[in-house]
Amino acid sequence: MGKKTKKTKFSDNSREAYEFKVHPAGTLDLEGTDPLVEEDKSKAEKAIEKLQEQIFELQVRYFLEKRRAIFVFEGWDAAGKGGAIKRLTAPMDPRGYKVWPIAAPKDAEARQHYLWRFFTRLPEMGEIAIFDRSWYGRVLVERVERFCSEKAWQRAYDEINAFERMLTDDGVVLLKFFLHIDADTQMRRFKDREKDPIRQFKIGPDDWRNRKKWPDYLVAYQDMFDRTHRPDAPWVIVPAADKRHARLTVLKTCVQALKERL
Repeated sequence: MGKKTKKTKFSDNSREAYEFKVHPAGTLDLEGTDPLVEEDKSKAEKAIEKLQEQIFELQVRYFLEKRRAIFVFEGWDAAGKGGAIKRLTAPMDPRGYKVWPIAAPKDAEARQHYLWRFFTRLPEMGEIAIFDRSWYGRVLVERVERFCSEKAWQRAYDEINAFERMLTDDGVVLLKFFLHIDADTQMRRFKDREKDPIRQFKIGPDDWRNRKKWPDYLVAYQDMFDRTHRPDAPWVIVPAADKRHARLTVLKTCVQALKERL
């Protein structure tokens, strides 16, 4: 018999190994966040206009310097994600950004790993990508509605952290917004949508079904913050019962984050 060869052992203890520095659980407290913060109408609109000018200037710089950014929007149904995205992108040059509305995966998307369709939508050099809902669906709707196994959504937290860490290590500015409203505000907005023929398409059976599972979603949202709120890719809970406050907060946060990386 010949000599036994010594087996090489590999480990992830190298200097380049990923360590997810997640903020301590409870750093963000959804139930403890008041969604009813209000802004003075005239002052808020003026502030929004000034911030939109800054966003345009920053977007041009990012385009010219081939920098990249990703802004993720999650939140309760009817929390105002679309309106906040409109105010954010209104002054931007369309050549330098993309908005990705995310719905249930279809066809090839459903046959791949759930992150696959997001890899295909990452920003080009000089581009800002905005996700209206995102890869967090795996630990939110797919968890609550049992579209995937518990093992799959439990595993997803580390998969998402690795995915995002890969992006931030590559120089991408990554911010995640959660627009927060109370149940009464949501009910009022649902009823308003049903009465408005132009906005009726924004309300359907899924919205009413999700509303019935408010407590389940509350737990899923808090777990999401506790497991994925990191210094390199932070969550920002945005009180959104007052739409002006939500839009102002989003714009301020984006301007600050983009400036910091220049």
